[in-house]
Amino acid sequence: MAIKGKDYRKALEPMTEELVGMARWARTTGARVVVLFEGRDTAGKGGAIRAVRDKLNPRQCRTVALSKPSEDEQTQWYFQRYIQHLPSAGEIILFDRSWYNRAGVEQVMGYANQPQVDRFLEQVPVFEKLLTDDGIMLFKYWLTTDQDNQEERLRERLDDPLKRWKLSPVDLAAREKYDAYTEAREAMLKATHCDHAPWTLVDFNDQKRGRLTLIRDLLDRLPDTHVEPPKIEFPDMDDDMRKESYSVMKPIKDYPLD
Repeated sequence: MAIKGKDYRKALEPMTEELVGMARWARTTGARVVVLFEGRDTAGKGGAIRAVRDKLNPRQCRTVALSKPSEDEQTQWYFQRYIQHLPSAGEIILFDRSWYNRAGVEQVMGYANQPQVDRFLEQVPVFEKLLTDDGIMLFKYWLTTDQDNQEERLRERLDDPLKRWKLSPVDLAAREKYDAYTEAREAMLKATHCDHAPWTLVDFNDQKRGRLTLIRDLLDRLPDTHVEPPKIEFPDMDDDMRKESYSVMKPIKDYPLD
C-alpha cells in the first residue's frame, strides 16, 4: 500500500535533520561524497534528489545533471566531462544520471556503439576504484520501477502542463525498448557491481517509500557523522541598532485575488 503524505513527511523529518548533520560532518572533516541516482525514465530520481538536498546548503550540496555531450566533449575520454564535477573537500555531489548513461540510454538508443560500451564496462570499475582509493565516498543507487508504473507516470507528464517539459522524444521512443533497457541494465550491474563501488537497488514503485528507504540506507552507510553545531550568540538589538532606513520605500500593492 502506498505511503500517505502525512506519514511520509513524519518519517522524513528526522532523516532530514540527520542529512543536515551529515553535511555539517562533511564540512568539518573535509569528506567528499558522491551519490549516483540511476533508473528508468520517471523512476523518481528528481524527487529523491530533492528530498536529500532540500535543507542543505546548495553551495555545499550540488546536483549535477548533464545534458548531451557537445561536439568537443564527444571527442574526449568518456569520463572527462564528469571529472570536473567531482567534489572538493566538504562537498556532496548528487548525480542525476551519471557516467552510466553509456551503458543505458546511449547503448539502447544507438548513441554509442558496442565497442564503446564494452570499453566503458571494462574501464568504469577501474575509474571508480581510483575515486574510492583517493577517499571519495561513492554511493550508487538504481531506482527500480515496473513498466505499468512507468507508463502511468509518462501519461501523467503528458497531461500535466507543469510536468510536460520532462517528457522528451527519447522518453517516448524508449517505451518500445523496455526489454532492451532491462538487458542493458542487467549487463551493467553484472560488470560494475564490485566491493569498492557496489550497487544498491531501491524499489521506487511507491516513490515516497522509495525516498525514505534510499535516504535511510545512505545515512546508515556513513560513519559516525555527529558533530556538535557551533554555538552562535544572538544578542538582542538595542534601540540604537534598530533603524527604519527602508521605511521611505513604498511597497507594491498586494496581488489581487478577486
